[in-house]
Amino acid sequence: MRVLVVEDERDMADAIARGLRRKGMAVDVAYDGLQGHELAYVTRYDVVVLDRDLPGMHGDEICAALVESGALTRVLMLTASSSVEDKVEGLELGADDYLAKPFDFKELVARVQALGRRATPVAPPVLSVGNLVLDQSRRVVTRGGVTLELTNKEFCVLEELLKAKGGVVSSEELLERVWDANTDPFTTTVRVTINTLRKKIGDPPLIETVVGAGYRVPEPVVAS
Repeated sequence: MRVLVVEDERDMADAIARGLRRKGMAVDVAYDGLQGHELAYVTRYDVVVLDRDLPGMHGDEICAALVESGALTRVLMLTASSSVEDKVEGLELGADDYLAKPFDFKELVARVQALGRRATPVAPPVLSVGNLVLDQSRRVVTRGGVTLELTNKEFCVLEELLKAKGGVVSSEELLERVWDANTDPFTTTVRVTINTLRKKIGDPPLIETVVGAGYRVPEPVVAS
């Protein structure tokens, strides 16, 4: 899941980002409204965690612009006000959810995860191919009943490949969906992660390289 945090209180923004990354999400951070607006338009985010009172460009303007663009991005609006009127106003602007400060981090994570599921085509909670099973809610992968010890990035790469249902996923798409904006687009990180993932999955190999296009996990051929 790709998340953008737009929050001018740097300590809070960085704390939110660290916490969401520990949950396996790819997170970018903007510390003012103008930077947040720019990032939201050059990258397809699943969720934007958006402070309402921002310098440079107000959170209300960013929210309204995202809604007007028709993007599938979901907006979780943060505010220091907990009044019903402010909540209603934020939701009427097009925010998908609203959270007043101070908040419990567990609640923020749960809300971000719920919004992320609404931002992408619905996938079954358990993805599988052959004897490989990936449980998205428990974040567990098994093959032949044996649990595979994967890093967050390895899990997310495999998740994206399985969601593609046999389709090819390019390195660029994997970088966009699994890593954040600080990753060098010319890095070999994707290739290295794929190679490590192949070793952990074992034989027979499941991940194919499609030269010049990307990677895929072919779906089993059903005999007629």
